[in-house]
Amino acid sequence: MARKLKTYQTSLGFFDLAVAAPSMKAALEAWGADSNLFHQGAAKESDDPDVIAATMAKPGVVLRRPVGSDGSFNEHAELPADLGDVKPTKAARKSKGSKAKKPSSRPVDKAAERKAALDYQREERRRELEREREEAARQSERERRQQAVDKAQAALNKAQQEHAKRAAAIQAEVEALEKRSQAEETRCDKEKSRLEAALRRARG
Repeated sequence: MARKLKTYQTSLGFFDLAVAAPSMKAALEAWGADSNLFHQGAAKESDDPDVIAATMAKPGVVLRRPVGSDGSFNEHAELPADLGDVKPTKAARKSKGSKAKKPSSRPVDKAAERKAALDYQREERRRELEREREEAARQSERERRQQAVDKAQAALNKAQQEHAKRAAAIQAEVEALEKRSQAEETRCDKEKSRLEAALRRARG
C-alpha cells in the first residue's frame, strides 16, 4: 500500500527546496543532503497549502525557488535576482516564513493523497531505474577498460616471452662461437708447435 506523503522544505545554496515524500529520510535522499537537516533545524515539514499543492502535483520531484523569496516552487527556478545582497539569516527566513504561512482551509482529498502517493512511487521507481542504468553503464565501462588492460597485459607478456626466447637463442649462439673460438685457438697452437719443430729440424 502506498505510504501517505508529506511536504518538506529546506534551503540549500541559492534555492529553497521542497519535496513531497513519505518520510524525512526520503526527503533528505531526494535533496542529496549529507547530514540530517531536520535535526539541525535547517529543514521542516511544510504546512503552507500552496507549497503542499505544488509538491503533491509532482511527488518525489525536488522543486525550487530563489532562496528567501515567497514565490511559487517550480522544478526549474531562476537564481536570486541580486546575488550581491546579504542573504537573510535562518532566523529571518523562519520569521518571514511564519508570516507567510496561511492556515490550510482546504479539505483533505483522500483520492488526491492516494494519487500523489502512487505518483511518488512511480517517480521513485523511475529514479531507481535511472540509477540502475547508470550503474550498468559504469559496469560496462569498467569491463571495457579491464578488457583493454587484459589485452595490453597479454601483448606485453607475449613480447617479453618472445624477447626471452630470442635472447636465449643469441646467448646460445654466443656460447657456441666461444667454443669454436677456443677450439680454433687450441688447433692453431698445436699446428704452430708442429711447424716450429719441423723448422728447427730443417735448420739442424
